[in-house]
Amino acid sequence: MSSSIVPVLINASAGNHRAADRARTLTALFLAAGIEVDVRFAESGADIDTLVREAVNERPRMLIAAGGDGTISTAAGALAGTEIVLGVLPFGTLNHFAKDLGIPLQLEESVQNIVDGNVIAVDVGEVNGRVFINNSSLGMYPDIVRDRERQEARLGRGKWRSFAWASLSVLRRYPFLTVRIKVGSEKRVYVTPIVFVGNNEYQMEGFRIGKRSSLEQGSLSVYIVKKHGRAALVRLSIGALFGRLKQARDFEALTADDFVIETRRSHVLVAADGEVHRMSSPLHFRSRPRSLRVIVPRVVG
Repeated sequence: MSSSIVPVLINASAGNHRAADRARTLTALFLAAGIEVDVRFAESGADIDTLVREAVNERPRMLIAAGGDGTISTAAGALAGTEIVLGVLPFGTLNHFAKDLGIPLQLEESVQNIVDGNVIAVDVGEVNGRVFINNSSLGMYPDIVRDRERQEARLGRGKWRSFAWASLSVLRRYPFLTVRIKVGSEKRVYVTPIVFVGNNEYQMEGFRIGKRSSLEQGSLSVYIVKKHGRAALVRLSIGALFGRLKQARDFEALTADDFVIETRRSHVLVAADGEVHRMSSPLHFRSRPRSLRVIVPRVVG
């Protein structure tokens, strides 16, 4: 493939039931702007990984990923540390990465954003060599995702219904971990159901909960629920809604650019941008500052 042709990788399963129609529309929109694209479809996570690796080997000047956060994360993992620019078409359900960078969610506007070509360098996080653009976690959330996937496969339930049933199931058995977090020479031990690690600082209180104001601070944020009672989680949820999370006694937040989490188990389930992986303990987390080149809207004024 000519280096002037831009690969567009579409996750046909990421909330995108009209992939073929969108592909034709994308091709026409980019061609009208003088950009020739080669649209390729992925039907699964394994397909996405294969397509990304094949595209990177072609050394294009830009790679466009069309899908949800998992698709964007897979592309980012291959592009971080290279000169290849990432273009984002947010075709997923939640699109956290696109929203935090101000990338438009509408098709024509997100294409125009790529055509405008304003490139910045943003941070990514990494755990045991695996890149994440939004967050990583261990404890309850990876268990919930695994349960949800089993219900989708075995019972044919929809994603959100499966997630609700999986959440109830995990909460009933309530697994928790003993973790030791090492930041430099400092060590802290927690018994916790959830450790949440964000790529840069997340807003964890008020009505902007789950948002990030910057992806260029070169840091990771660590949030730990210190107690493992169900009532504690309910209090934390209410506290977050009304802007009092930082005062919650059962909650602790840390910031670091490099740290290690040790568990008593030799292997632990770890979620990275919604994808669950079985990893060996200890878990080495680090920030990779400004290692990903991505197209974002220009700041006006």
